[in-house]
This record gives sequence, structure tokens and C-alpha cells, in this order.
Amino acid sequence: MNKYHNGFTLIELMITVAIIAIIAAIAYPSYQEQVRETRRANAQADLLELSSYMERYYTERFSYTGAVLPFNTSPKQGGSTFYNLSFPPANPGANSYTIQAVPTGAQSNDRCGTMTITEVGQREAKKSGVVIPNCW
Repeated sequence: MNKYHNGFTLIELMITVAIIAIIAAIAYPSYQEQVRETRRANAQADLLELSSYMERYYTERFSYTGAVLPFNTSPKQGGSTFYNLSFPPANPGANSYTIQAVPTGAQSNDRCGTMTITEVGQREAKKSGVVIPNCW
């Protein structure tokens, strides 16, 4: 009879599972934050694109009045919407506008909250009425 057995003991298996669980507990939240940052960067690029659209509109008509956004979700294409894009609280005036990106769905718990851009290029991010620095 052979007194040496090949294989893993239950303790060795439990230690391996515990190590994998600890690594996953650290890595998954970091991964989720990276995904949120990528979605936020996409919304910022969409806001800049819409701002350029508004400037072209003004160049042709000498007024922002009557402008309609060519798209109102970010990302522009795809199945999921992570930001709703609009003019807050009303349509643009003759010489000014503000475009906002409001997080929705899976992005609604983003730390930066609602992002805005104005006709002079002023960028801001607010969550619950508080300006959040370092979001643009």
C-alpha cells in the first residue's frame, strides 16, 4: 500500500479560494470605477461635440435661439444610455446656452453627477448642488 497520496487537501483548496476572493474584492470596485470614468469621458466628448455644433449654429444664424440638439443621449449609439443630454432648464437664449449631461441608469451613482458646458466653454460638474472638482 502506498502511503503518499496525490492531490490537494481541503485546507489548501480553502486557502486558494480565500486568496482569489480577496483579490476579486479589491479588483472589482476598481474595475467598476474605470468603467464609470470611461463613460464620463465619452459624455464629456459628446458635450464638446454639441458645443461645437452650437457654435456652428450661431455662426450661421447669429443667435442660439431655436437650436435643437442633434442627439440627446450618450453614447450616441448603442443599446444603453448612460447620460441624457439637454438644455437646462429651458432652450438657449439669443447669446447664451448651457448643455447638461445628466447621469442615468448604471451611471447614476457616478461621483461627478451632472456635467455642464456653456457658450464660453465654462465646464462644471455638480452632484446634489455641490460643485465636484477634477471631473473635467
